[in-house]
Amino acid sequence: MDWTSLFQTVLPYLPAQYAGDLVSILTFLIAAAALAMRFWKPPAAGSKMALLYKAVSALAQSRGWNTNAYQPDAKALMIPADASRTIEAVKLGLDPASTHPKAGKPPEPG
Repeated sequence: MDWTSLFQTVLPYLPAQYAGDLVSILTFLIAAAALAMRFWKPPAAGSKMALLYKAVSALAQSRGWNTNAYQPDAKALMIPADASRTIEAVKLGLDPASTHPKAGKPPEPG
């Protein structure tokens, strides 16, 4: 979805007062979600809170470099930056794919 075209389509029909209110409310919700993500420990993978956690995480734009290391459906393997995730996971008897903070994606090489 292209948010720019959506806003260009909708905002001309919205009175300026409401457009400003909408932007303020969205800004507040994103900031509140980011603050919540800072202190909220990830729930267990199968819990009902995992879906809410992922929704708040998406609203907080917590993805990419900003993603929390601990996720409801993945194990994080905290190792030095120059260490190989695959080698360290094998030493611990873990599947390397299950130790990557981004669930469902293969570990980064190296």
